[in-house]
Amino acid sequence: MKIAERWFVMAGVALLGGIALAGLIVAVYAAWLFHDLPDASELADYRPATATRVYAGDGTLIGEFSDERRIYVPYEQIPLPVVQAFLAAEDRNFFNHGGIDVGGLGRAMFKNVFNAATGRRLEGGSTITQQVAKNVLLTNESSINRKVKEAILANRLEATLTKQQILELYLNEIFLGYRSFGVAAAAYNYFGKSLSQLTPDEAAFLAALPKGPNNYHPKRHPGAAKGRRDWVLGEMNQSGWISDEELVAARGRPLTTQDAPRRAQYADADFFVEEARRQAIARFGKEEVNRGGYYMRTTLDPTLQSAARDALMKGLENYDRRHGWRGPWGTTDFAGGWRETAVRGQRPPERRAWEAAAVENAAGNSVRIRTARDDHTGYLITGDAAWANANRPLKRGDLIFVEAQGGQYALKQVPRVNGALVAIEPQSGRVLAMVGGYSYALSSFNRATQAKRQPGSAFKPFVYATALEGDYTPVSIILDAPISFAGGRNGERWTPENYSREYYGPQTLRRGLELSRNVMTVRLAQAIGMRNVVDLSRKMGVADDLQPNLSVSLGAGETTPYRLTAAYAAFVNGGRRVDPYLIEMVQDRDGETIFSADPRRCRDCGRPFTGQESPRLEQRGTQVIDPITAYQMSSMLEGVVRRGTAASASSLGPWVGGKTGTTNEYRSAWFVGFSSDIVVGVFIGFDDNRPLGSGETGATGPVPVFTDFMRVALRERPARPFVRPRNAVFRTVNGIEEAFRPGTERRREEERRAPAEQIPTGPQNYNEVIRREIEGPDAPPAASAPPPPTTPPPPKKEPAEDLSGLY
Repeated sequence: MKIAERWFVMAGVALLGGIALAGLIVAVYAAWLFHDLPDASELADYRPATATRVYAGDGTLIGEFSDERRIYVPYEQIPLPVVQAFLAAEDRNFFNHGGIDVGGLGRAMFKNVFNAATGRRLEGGSTITQQVAKNVLLTNESSINRKVKEAILANRLEATLTKQQILELYLNEIFLGYRSFGVAAAAYNYFGKSLSQLTPDEAAFLAALPKGPNNYHPKRHPGAAKGRRDWVLGEMNQSGWISDEELVAARGRPLTTQDAPRRAQYADADFFVEEARRQAIARFGKEEVNRGGYYMRTTLDPTLQSAARDALMKGLENYDRRHGWRGPWGTTDFAGGWRETAVRGQRPPERRAWEAAAVENAAGNSVRIRTARDDHTGYLITGDAAWANANRPLKRGDLIFVEAQGGQYALKQVPRVNGALVAIEPQSGRVLAMVGGYSYALSSFNRATQAKRQPGSAFKPFVYATALEGDYTPVSIILDAPISFAGGRNGERWTPENYSREYYGPQTLRRGLELSRNVMTVRLAQAIGMRNVVDLSRKMGVADDLQPNLSVSLGAGETTPYRLTAAYAAFVNGGRRVDPYLIEMVQDRDGETIFSADPRRCRDCGRPFTGQESPRLEQRGTQVIDPITAYQMSSMLEGVVRRGTAASASSLGPWVGGKTGTTNEYRSAWFVGFSSDIVVGVFIGFDDNRPLGSGETGATGPVPVFTDFMRVALRERPARPFVRPRNAVFRTVNGIEEAFRPGTERRREEERRAPAEQIPTGPQNYNEVIRREIEGPDAPPAASAPPPPTTPPPPKKEPAEDLSGLY
C-alpha cells in the first residue's frame, strides 16, 4: 500500500513537473514570440510608399515617380463593387469575425497536412486582417511561428482599427502584379482606368490576383486568368452582390487588358517628365519623390508638346533624308525564325507605323519586301528605292524599316543626327514643351538641358541689345568691310568674314541683324566693349562663364537650348529675365501645398467686390534691359523673319521674330523664334559634334522645325502685336516704323557715320576704308592707293573653328 502511495506521489510530482516544464516552455516560447512582435497601433498612422503622379497643366497624367507603383485611395473613395469583389474572393466573413476565421483556418489546416507531407508550400486560410498583418508588419515566410504571430497581430489589429481602416490598408498595400501595389494602381495598369470606371468583371479580375498574380497573368495565362475571374464573379453572386443576369453578362465579357503597364497614357513627354523628376529630386530628395505620394502639376501643354515632338522628329528625318541612305540596319538569310529576330529591331517606339521588313528581291528601283510582323509582301515606293540605290543599292536579305502608304511601302531610316526643341511662355517662364532628342527610347540624353553647344549667330541679338542699351539705335550705321585682329591661331591674325564672303559697306544695325552680318557684329562688339556684352548676356541668363573675347560676339561661347531660349524671353516680355521652370505646384498626400512656383501674393484678392479696381499682381522676373530696348529687339528680330535669314518662316504672318545660328564647319544649327506669347528654341547637331554638312545652316534645318511647330502653337496662342513701350518715340525710317528713346530719334551720330559718308556707293576700296578707320576720317588719301575693285574680295580661308560663328 505504501509502495502504491509512493508511486502515486511520484506520478503526481512528475505530472506537476511536466506541467511546470510545459508552462515554462510555453512562457519561454511566448516571450521569444512576443519580444519582436510589432506594435499594431502603429498602423493607425501607417502610410505605405506611394507614387508621385505627374500631371500636365490641363490635368493630363503624364508620368509617375515611384519605387512601388501605388496610388493610395481612402476607403470612402473605393467603389463598393471593388470591395465586394475582394471580400468574395478573399474573406466573405470579414465583417463578422474578430480577425481569425476559425472555419477557414480549419479548412486550411486540413489541406496543409497534405501539403506538408508532399513538401508543398503551406496554404493560407488567412483572413484579410491576417494578410494585412503579414504584408505590413511581418515577413513573407511560411512557418508555424509566422502564422501564430499573424493570428496574434490580427487580433490586435481588430482591437485597434475599424474594419474600414483594415480594408483600406489591405486594398492599398496588396501586390497585384503588372508592377501594381494596391487596387488603384492595378486598375490603371491593367485597364487604363480609375477605380470608379471599373466594371464588375474588371473588379473581379483584380480580386482574382492576390493568390498569385503570375499564375493569372492575362497575357501569359489568359485561360487561367479568365477562369479565376469567373470564379470570383460566381462568389459575388452567391453572396448576393450581383444578380444572376449580371453574372451571365459579366462572364460573357472577354478579359481585355493593356499589353503592358504604363505610367501614363500620354506618351509624348518623356524628356519633359524626366527633367521634372530631376528637378523634383533636387528640391525634395529622392526618397520623398519616389515614396511620398505627391501630386505634381507641371507647366506642360500636351497639344504643344505633341506638336514639338512631331516637328523635331520630322525635321531630323528630313535632314537625314538630305544626306542619303546609309544602308540596312541588319541582314537575314530568311532561315527559320528570321521574322521573330527582325521584329526585335530597334525602331523608335514613337514611330508606331514603322515596321521591320526584309528585301526579297531588288531589280533596279523595283524592290519587293516582306514585313516581319504580319508576313505581308509589297513594293517600295519607286522614289524611295531610287534614293537608297543612289548611295548603297538595296539587295536581297537587307533588313529595313518601312511604313505602309497607299498600297506601297515607304523606306524609313532612323536618323543619327539629333536635336532639341524648347517652348517657353515669356511672361512667366513656364516651359510649355520640351523635346530633348529624336527618341527617348533610343537615347535619354536631354539635349535641351544637358548639351552645351556654341549658338553661333543666335547669340548676336545680345550684342545688339547691349548696343541699344547704350547710345545706339536701330538705324545707327556700322561699316560692313573687312577687318582683322591679332590673336588668331598659330600667331596668325583673325579675320572674321560674312557667310556670303561679301561686304556691303555702311549698314544700319537693323539690316546687320536681319542679314546676320558677322563683320558688322564684330565691329559693333569692339565699339561697345565685349565686357559689356558678356555682362548683359549673363544678366539675361545666356551663360555664366562667357569670356570677353570678340569671337564670343559671333557665338563662340557655349550654352544650352534651354537657357538660350529663356534668355530670348526678355526681348518679348518688356525686358525682364524670367527663370524657366517645369513644376507649377506640388501637394503632399494629404492635399497640402508644399511648393508653388509663383511666390507672388495678392493682398486684395480675397476681398469682396464692391466696385473697386481689380487686384494687380506684380510682373514676374527681374528687369535686365530697358523696355524700349526689348521692343527694338523684338522689332528687329521680326525683320529677320520678314526680310532676313529666316524669311522662310514669314508664312506664319506678322508679329513673329527670331534669329538663325550656325557654327563653324556647320557643326550646330539653331533658330530661336517667338511670338508675343511663346518663345521657341530649336537646335540640331550630332552628339559627337561632327559637322552637319555643307549648307546645313539655321535656316535649312531648324527654321522649318520652328515653322511646323508654330503652325500648331499659333492656333492655340494667336500672334498679336508686341507691346509698345509707353515712353518710346516712333518714327518711320526706310519704310519701317522704328522705336527710339526720347531724344535719340534726332541724333545724327556723327562719329559713327563720318567714315561711312566718305565711302562712295558701289564697289569699295576696302583697304582704303580700313586705313581711314585706323588713321581717322580726316586722313589724307594714300599716296598710291589701288583703284577700287570691280568685284567683291575673293573668299578668304575659314576662321579658326573656335573663333567665329557663321550665318
